[in-house]
Amino acid sequence: MINPLKFVSKIFKSTNQRELDRLQKITENINSLEKEVKKLTDAEFPKKTNNLKERIKKGENIDKLLPDAFSLVREASRRTRGERHFDVQIIGGIALHEGKIAEMKTGEGKTLVATLAAYLNSLSGDPVHIITVNDYLASRDSIWMGEIYKYLGLSVGCITSSTDHEERIKHYNSDIVY
Repeated sequence: MINPLKFVSKIFKSTNQRELDRLQKITENINSLEKEVKKLTDAEFPKKTNNLKERIKKGENIDKLLPDAFSLVREASRRTRGERHFDVQIIGGIALHEGKIAEMKTGEGKTLVATLAAYLNSLSGDPVHIITVNDYLASRDSIWMGEIYKYLGLSVGCITSSTDHEERIKHYNSDIVY
């Protein structure tokens, strides 16, 4: 006898599976851009960032820029840090951008995942604030991930408990603030 629940679940996907399928399609779109992005020269990355910013100023929806932005971050990370975002990290970045919670274990690359959503959302011209649990991580991440952002033509700031008032003002005006 056939279990009716299994039969129905084969026809109708769960909400989670539909969401994963949607995210996988976006990831495949990002992956399809990888060959073209690899052909870019180092000097073209900040120009691409400026182009994406202009598209937003002209009214283009930030979500439409996600594949281009994520593919640029992935390649910038590969060139500067020797770390290429895995598909699961891309999916985590999309989830972050969409305001969802992306749970990841220690060592699975949360710090790298954040670069995707942070870069995309910085393109609107408003600073993106990345909150860490302590001064050490804020300093470390602003240096490590700062390589990626700077390669893409963005500024990076870091505010810790020892940052004085004048420095805070300067850092708060950065594109990405840890």
